[in-house]
Amino acid sequence: MSGPDLERDEDGLVRLHKLLARSGVASRRKCEELMLAGEVRVDGEVVTRLGTKVDPTAAVIRVSGHRLPPMSPNVYLALNKPVGVTSTMSDPHAERTLADLVGDRPERLFHVGRLDTDTAGLLLLTNDGEFAQRMAHPSYEVDKTYVADVAGVVHPSTIKQLLAGVTLDDGPVTVSSVKLVGGRGTRDGSILELVIHEGRNRIVRRLLEHVGHTVRQLTRTAIGPVPLGRLGVGEMRELTNDELGALLDAASL
Repeated sequence: MSGPDLERDEDGLVRLHKLLARSGVASRRKCEELMLAGEVRVDGEVVTRLGTKVDPTAAVIRVSGHRLPPMSPNVYLALNKPVGVTSTMSDPHAERTLADLVGDRPERLFHVGRLDTDTAGLLLLTNDGEFAQRMAHPSYEVDKTYVADVAGVVHPSTIKQLLAGVTLDDGPVTVSSVKLVGGRGTRDGSILELVIHEGRNRIVRRLLEHVGHTVRQLTRTAIGPVPLGRLGVGEMRELTNDELGALLDAASL
């Protein structure tokens, strides 16, 4: 989160209950009650003393278990990437790039992971390079949810096959969940929702092709705790404190 206008002392510290209130946790009085009730932890320790001061840029603060992001000049954005946009800021061979959507932003933005040009949906953007690297690293990757419109009838045996794990030419793929959410498996096609944490190239399309179903349309609808929701095609929004806090935890930041 960006730094709220808070009065700091000569060491750069601020009163914890004021930081919580200004960060939108609750009213100042309610934040004091949360502290007294033992619901606030700083760097792993329960803090109940109302005069406690913290470094708002470095302290790991949790309220009722939820991580509160530190004050930071960084931005963390959710973008609904349209089909036909390449997941790069610059590519002379691409018809459209992310720069066409975010070029008016003052920050130098990195995309967190990528989406194929012919896949739509949720992409995260940030000017926090370390966060982008961590989130894209296999050991930190969070679950990603996709909705796929596929050709043909998807039988229960195919869903069992996907859940049991499929090995492609570049290694095994673990599917956390898969369910039929539309189309009801007619000859006109089926609509599947899949949750995987893989980030390999065209992984969902290759996975479904492997079990006999060509993907006709693919949308990423969530990354970890961040839903695409009602974000319009080509639109952006800032992550909420809860979303960012959960992702910082997932990336061990």
